[in-house]
Amino acid sequence: MPRLENAALSVSELNRRARQALEQDLGEVWVEGELSGVSRPGSGHIYFTLKDDRAQLRCALFRPRVRFVAAPLRDGDRVKVRGQVSLFEPRGDYQLIVEAVQAAGEGELLAAFERLKARLAVEGVFANARPLPYPPRHLLVLTSPTGAAIRDVLAVLAARWPLTQVTLIPVPVQGREAAPALISALGLLNRQPALDPAHDAILITRGGGSLEDLWAFNDEHLARAIFHSRLPVMSAVGHEVDVTLADFAADMRAPTPSAAAEQLVPDRHERRHRLERLAERLIRAQRARLETEAQRLDHLRARLRHPGEVLAARRRQLAELEGRLRRAMQARLDGEQRREQHLRQRLVLRSPGRLVEQAEQRLTRARGRLHQAMPRELAHHRERLGGLVRELQAVSPLAVLGRGYAILEDEQGQVIRRASEVVPGQALEARLGEGRLALRVRESDGE
Repeated sequence: MPRLENAALSVSELNRRARQALEQDLGEVWVEGELSGVSRPGSGHIYFTLKDDRAQLRCALFRPRVRFVAAPLRDGDRVKVRGQVSLFEPRGDYQLIVEAVQAAGEGELLAAFERLKARLAVEGVFANARPLPYPPRHLLVLTSPTGAAIRDVLAVLAARWPLTQVTLIPVPVQGREAAPALISALGLLNRQPALDPAHDAILITRGGGSLEDLWAFNDEHLARAIFHSRLPVMSAVGHEVDVTLADFAADMRAPTPSAAAEQLVPDRHERRHRLERLAERLIRAQRARLETEAQRLDHLRARLRHPGEVLAARRRQLAELEGRLRRAMQARLDGEQRREQHLRQRLVLRSPGRLVEQAEQRLTRARGRLHQAMPRELAHHRERLGGLVRELQAVSPLAVLGRGYAILEDEQGQVIRRASEVVPGQALEARLGEGRLALRVRESDGE
């Protein structure tokens, strides 16, 4: 039924109903696309557009949810976002209120990256840590000739240390051809006789990008080629948050191409200022040294005396030293004589004849004690042995046999303890106190 003119909705009411309809019908959804127009106003919220080749969608990521997004959002990144479809009523803008963001396909790539990283680490591919020459005389740069990375590197080198010679080795840094091209270039640069002794180091670099853009630098064969490089290698791939296997395999890593150039060479202005400060310190030190030596020369002039006075003083000193030497020698001789006399007295007390005489006296006394102790000890042991013999005879089986008992044994020598162990006609042997008897069983009462 057509609506009456006076019953028309206000713009705000229509937008409110549209927002409610969108939120109730669509609810929470996942959307994948490319980031564009990322902005971060002072409020702390993040606004961006998610687009594909045919459409685009405004998105808002409010500040409470920003801290849960690990990676920075950059234009051109392909992401998947989860959010609530809604409408911004004041402007009537259809938008997505974002709750979560993750890189599209990043989970699978990161898993593959971690598996390969763990395997190469176990193999020792990340063990390189050779120092790079500082500064290098001739630097070989492997990168795209048209990228921003080479411009940044050359600009920093020219500003800081223009003495370093740079040779660009143009290679692709993205796509399927990148890794094979980098490996081939490394092999060529490290092959004799192509290995020029003037070449100091290799820099592998490129600018930032998504995980997919940088994936060529996670190639296993490229990491091995960097590890086996005879020239030291620095890797500077992507931004500060980007890490690749090439970074781990290299001898050094820099977070960005510009940072790599800053690490490779010193700042010539700083060196110039340092040289100027050192020159000033040297001039001050020379001036102070000259002033000190001048004062020392004046002091030595004041102390300078006639050679005759010096010789007379030396003669007096020599005479004093001669007297001290004589007194010291006499004191030493007196001490040695006293020591000799003391040693002679000790030698008399410890003479070998006297020691032998004392030892013979101790031996005589010990021999007398031994002669007295031996008969007593023999009698004691003889008496103890007799007791043991009597105890042994009391428990000996032979003593039992001597009292008229006998031991029956079968043909195998086993002792017969019960009548049930024999059968009629069985041959037995009886062991008596003296001698043995051969027997044969006539009958047995054993059960």
